[in-house]
Amino acid sequence: MTVWPVARGVAWRTLHNVLTTPSLLLPGLLFPLFFFTAFAGGLSQVSEVPGFDFAGDYTAFQFVFVLLQSAAFGGVFTGFGIARDFEGGFGKRLLLASPNRIGILVGYALAALVRWGITATMLTAIALLVGMDVGGGPVDVIGLYTLALLLNVAALLWSAGIAFRFRTIQVGPLMQMPVFLLLFFAPVYVPVDLLSGWIETAATVNPVTYMLEAGRSLISGAPTEVALAFTLGLVLIAVFAVWGVRGLRRAEAAG
Repeated sequence: MTVWPVARGVAWRTLHNVLTTPSLLLPGLLFPLFFFTAFAGGLSQVSEVPGFDFAGDYTAFQFVFVLLQSAAFGGVFTGFGIARDFEGGFGKRLLLASPNRIGILVGYALAALVRWGITATMLTAIALLVGMDVGGGPVDVIGLYTLALLLNVAALLWSAGIAFRFRTIQVGPLMQMPVFLLLFFAPVYVPVDLLSGWIETAATVNPVTYMLEAGRSLISGAPTEVALAFTLGLVLIAVFAVWGVRGLRRAEAAG
């Protein structure tokens, strides 16, 4: 059996569960809206700080962060679903019924992408309705969403590796906290050039910083360091793909 029949079945079941269960659907929709409202609206005067050289408005500046955040947490929330499936016994039955187990991981990844796509569509519509300034052209905008897509896949693979290894929803914080720290140790409120002290050091070694800065440059129409950001995104996916597949093998060996 090829990968795709298994992947389609897993993706369909996962999306059906999410879309028909408000407790699973709403957090992924409401959290990004809360952060977008709090950051873009409540902190808009930050753009008046001397040295704040972003070419667009502060709404666009924060939109990029919230878009990447929603992509990352869309992957993590799908990881929660993987752990829940194994804790409830479905994951074990899925392993027994799937000759090609890689299709299971691919299916969860597809579900994470579609789940995030729904959130991203809603978030984009609201940002445009409140007057967000988009200085970039179609290619720039596509680049921004592609960066977010890479982060979504990387986060899913990270959380899947955890879920396959432990097979219980109790490890949810272990999936979420490292992603949360990477996001908030990036330059959330101001450009990286305005950071100082230990937070500047943390941001400098944080791969999300470069994806965030590149995304902001794309939406403003002045692309910088885009190749580096895409390279880092692909490296994260490659590393966490190995992590996720090895976790899947651990789940297989556990029976």
